[in-house]
Amino acid sequence: MSSGYRVVQWTDFKKSYDLALALGVLGFLGAYVATALVWLTPAQQLAPPQLLIRALGSCAFALLTLVLAIGPLARLSPRFLPLLYNRRHMGLTCFLLSALHAVVVLVWYHGFGEINPLVSLLVSNPRYDAIGGFPFESLGLLALLMLFVLAATSHDFWNATLGPRMWKAIHMGIYGAYALLVAHVMLGAVQGGKSPLFAFAVAAGAGLVAALHIIVGRRELRRDADLPAPADGWLPVGPALSIVDGCARIVTPPVGERIAVFRQANEIFAVSNVCRHQGGPLGEGRIVDGCITCPWHGYQYRPQDGHSPAPFTEKIATYRTRIRGGSVYVQAQSAGLGQPVPPSRIDQQEAR
Repeated sequence: MSSGYRVVQWTDFKKSYDLALALGVLGFLGAYVATALVWLTPAQQLAPPQLLIRALGSCAFALLTLVLAIGPLARLSPRFLPLLYNRRHMGLTCFLLSALHAVVVLVWYHGFGEINPLVSLLVSNPRYDAIGGFPFESLGLLALLMLFVLAATSHDFWNATLGPRMWKAIHMGIYGAYALLVAHVMLGAVQGGKSPLFAFAVAAGAGLVAALHIIVGRRELRRDADLPAPADGWLPVGPALSIVDGCARIVTPPVGERIAVFRQANEIFAVSNVCRHQGGPLGEGRIVDGCITCPWHGYQYRPQDGHSPAPFTEKIATYRTRIRGGSVYVQAQSAGLGQPVPPSRIDQQEAR
């Protein structure tokens, strides 16, 4: 998080993370090339540019599959949160690999001709009415353009300029790009006469992403369905001491976003569960140095008034709480953005 969009110095963790990412990409490319050289018969051997095209494309697709799997995995287990913190680096690396893949394709298959290589790619195969001969290259080009938009707007400057909702809506386009790439790779595998194992691996990756999102979505729906109806505008949260110190319990009002009810020592606070940065789930974070800290990218807010600490200016909605018979209740209607709300205090004897 940087005020004024200054360059942020890499921490030791970020350096080690990026080094691991770079080594992973190089390892994947090296393993792909080595396997192809050993696996393919002399009659099946590819020219070096063709081998590079397939290696770059496969690595980009595998990386995008991992990017889309990290989100639901982090909801299922906090052990995946370190990957979520730096998922943006994976996305940018995926775009760079995809762009290199496209450049080599244009040069090898469409370069040095009489017409522009890009025009040649688009007009060389017009069989859009035939599945067996469908120009899968156009699907890959469209996916690359979508990934370019996502990469170009990945900086927090665009998040602040466009607003969190618009920025999030644009970046949901990654799912459309992924669907196009699945079709691109599968059609290319069929038309190129590749091994069925290749198509199976692509289908398995896409199936894994879909399954993880369905599992997490169903879990969230079950949690919301199990919530009791509010009485007099107050939502029951549960016993005060059952909320782990420094953590939150998430409840859902009849209308609007979820509410994160935090406990800090013997005080109870309630704020919106939605981070103003990228819509991260604040209730899955912790209170660090007196501030609620988003588990996605570390954005912080004071629990007593929903303000980010200076020099930052983000605000989230706060909610009133009360404790009755040792149980916490939160008012379904918010007090407003950045409105100070006094905490409810736990009476240790009553709570027991």
